[in-house]
Amino acid sequence: MKKKFLWVLSTFLLLFLAYCQTVPITGRQQLQLVPDQQVRSMAVDSYKEFLSENKVITGTPEAQMVKRVGDRIRIAVERYFTRNGMEQELKGYSWEFNLIEEDTVNAWCMPGGKVAVYTGILPVTKDDVGLAVVMGHEVAHAVAKHGNERMSQGLLAQLGGAALSVALANRPAETQQLFMTAYGLGAQVGILLPYSRLQESEADHLGLIFMSMAGYDPHAAVNFWQRMAAQKQGDAPPEFLSTHPADQTRIENIKRLIPEAMEHFDEARE
Repeated sequence: MKKKFLWVLSTFLLLFLAYCQTVPITGRQQLQLVPDQQVRSMAVDSYKEFLSENKVITGTPEAQMVKRVGDRIRIAVERYFTRNGMEQELKGYSWEFNLIEEDTVNAWCMPGGKVAVYTGILPVTKDDVGLAVVMGHEVAHAVAKHGNERMSQGLLAQLGGAALSVALANRPAETQQLFMTAYGLGAQVGILLPYSRLQESEADHLGLIFMSMAGYDPHAAVNFWQRMAAQKQGDAPPEFLSTHPADQTRIENIKRLIPEAMEHFDEARE
């Protein structure tokens, strides 16, 4: 048992050293066994399927708001990555921002910038700034490759760290299930398994930076998460809240990040 544990540990360390990447802004090292191009390809197919099976709202003020806010967040993300010499990280992105008729209080972003906002969350976001909090946070999960990280962990745990290309060829069903689990696809598209606390903190951090660079006041993030907390009813919180814990600790952490974000906000207003 001890030998097996040591073998697993040494395998993980070797893979981590060989395939680790740095999360932008936070600088955390993460395991990335999954090639971006392959994950984006899988995401494109799943996103198209989702749009074909759900009602996409177009032409309304709400739909225009989703595209308007999404485009500003996109420009901010691209500016940040270019400014820091990381523009290659966004190569192959094909951004889409769609409003979906669905009462669930939720929103999500797939790899490659495929975003869906449900109508059920709009009463909580209230306006462009509130929506920027949500979209900045979800886009942050995508550009920080949190889903890729979870899938890499799954490949390591279930398939012994096999490369995705090998896993797809030899064990396609299991690999597809790993993708669906990592990104919340399939029967419950967009309903993600909870991210780790570390990933949530990173998404809060990056999301504040992106929305501030897009010209939205980061103070709105505190108000949004307070409104989300007020949505909680008994043991059945809204889907967005169940996967994104909105407790007082999170709100206090966001408050501590606001001074940094305000530097980007002030720059955006100059």
